[in-house]
Amino acid sequence: MDYLKEYERWCESAEFDEETKKELLQIKGNDKEIEDRFYQELEFGTAGLRGVIGAGTNRMNQYTVGKATQGLANYILKQGTQEKGVAISYDSRKMSKEFSEQTALILNANGIKTYLFKNLRPVPELSFTVRNLGCTAGVMITASHNPPKYNGYKVYWDDGAQIVAPRDVDIIADVKAVQSYSEIKRMSREDAVQKGLFNVIDTEMDDKYLETLKKLVLNPDVVKEQGKTLKVVYTPLHGTGNTIAERLLREIGIQNLYVVPEQKDPDGNFPTVDYPNPEDPKAFKLALELAKKVDADIVLATDPDADRLGVFAKDSESGEYKDYTGNMSALLIAEYRISQMYEKGILPENGMFVTTIVSSNLAFAIAKYYNLDIYEVLTGFKNIGAVMRKAELTGENKYVFGFEESYGCLIGDYARDKDGIAAVMALCEAACYARSNGKTLWDAMIDIYKKYGYYKEGLISIVREGVQGAQEIKDMMTRTRQKTITEIGGLKVLKFKDVNLDYVKDMMTGEESKTGLPKSNVLYYELENNSWCCVRPSGTEPKIKIYMGVKGVSEQDADTKLSSLKQAMEKVVTE
Repeated sequence: MDYLKEYERWCESAEFDEETKKELLQIKGNDKEIEDRFYQELEFGTAGLRGVIGAGTNRMNQYTVGKATQGLANYILKQGTQEKGVAISYDSRKMSKEFSEQTALILNANGIKTYLFKNLRPVPELSFTVRNLGCTAGVMITASHNPPKYNGYKVYWDDGAQIVAPRDVDIIADVKAVQSYSEIKRMSREDAVQKGLFNVIDTEMDDKYLETLKKLVLNPDVVKEQGKTLKVVYTPLHGTGNTIAERLLREIGIQNLYVVPEQKDPDGNFPTVDYPNPEDPKAFKLALELAKKVDADIVLATDPDADRLGVFAKDSESGEYKDYTGNMSALLIAEYRISQMYEKGILPENGMFVTTIVSSNLAFAIAKYYNLDIYEVLTGFKNIGAVMRKAELTGENKYVFGFEESYGCLIGDYARDKDGIAAVMALCEAACYARSNGKTLWDAMIDIYKKYGYYKEGLISIVREGVQGAQEIKDMMTRTRQKTITEIGGLKVLKFKDVNLDYVKDMMTGEESKTGLPKSNVLYYELENNSWCCVRPSGTEPKIKIYMGVKGVSEQDADTKLSSLKQAMEKVVTE
């Protein structure tokens, strides 16, 4: 794309509004900024759109959102499912409300019914709504945990999961086929309402969603009793979480709930955090200050669209608040729920546990202990959703639990995306159960390590922004792929997997085979002593991600092994 030519077209063409032109004229002469905004079209990938808000082809704005929606509309019309309608929700980010209404009206202009939430709501409630209303699709306007300058556009299909192959490829093709912004159909809200195409969802869906979640509590009496004294601090980090989380926790019996006041209300500027991500301990600064003030037992945070959950729990011995990784919190929930289902005799004989290729190997140990079938999929909860869909259609397995290391899990089959709201509820229940046995939530985590071994995982993210950064990430993946690596950090490589090439090599025997996984730019190294490493570029952020995991005989042993592996693996990728 000739970025200067495209920039000039946006500045001059009647196709674009005056506000857009005004914004672009302010960067006239700034070649680097113009190039970044126009060197490519913001790609509608398998996760939909995600980008910086602003004018330009490589930005989130009414034109890029419009083009994506027109392409989606064209696809739905080909399927003949327009009468089923599309559910739409949005988070607290800048332009989220505007983009959500624009999406609804473009779909309406194409004769497709929409059900738009009156106010912002979490991702998991949208997934639930698609299934509850029998919609053909869903759209969520969110950039999840990205910095404030970003927004995004996620597409869901009729099972409530984000689109997967081959449907994602077909929808992407229909979006790319929209050559001109003038092809985007438009309709006024008044006309859409009059024709019965534009429908608003109010709080009635909250009631249905929360009733569904409350039925998943395994020990309601324990929660009601221990909830009288358990102290919980919660922060939605200026996002959607508290539209329903506070209500849910109070209704199940958590009486001492403290919502961080400075972060309680939705705010797309995220004024109290640099990065609204519960994976980042710095995002917990205000929550931990409040926790120390009220002597809280657990501290919980959800990201802006409330699909991820971060956790700190008080260690009664040291008095310190301990940070849980996404693997730790999810697997604590898994062990609690699965063990309780087993004790109550309600764990399905054909139960399945779904994990991802970059998540903790502790999942395999738990699944084996409770005799559950385990499925390992590529990164992204949509892949867990695809396994759930197959199980639902074939009846071969009954879903019990699924998670990914990026702070997301799903405790039931009512939805098809990770659910931070349900995870908040489940962590509080687990804390109440531990308390009823004279233990803390941190004690419960240590008990899991004692039972299965000290599994520890780490993540290194190497950020490279802009045009040059995208090339650097590509080059790092290429160089790493071409290396013959027989050991990493003193650990032998047992197997090497290149998922993009559907290739596996047993490094001990030289035997070659296939991964059996969908094509994806992922390199995986299975190491001795239950250790592993994995490298992939992020699908939503300008970074390359290096994952690794170890198993130790003690916490200190695991920490030492992980530190050594981190240093070695970073050298493999960057040198």
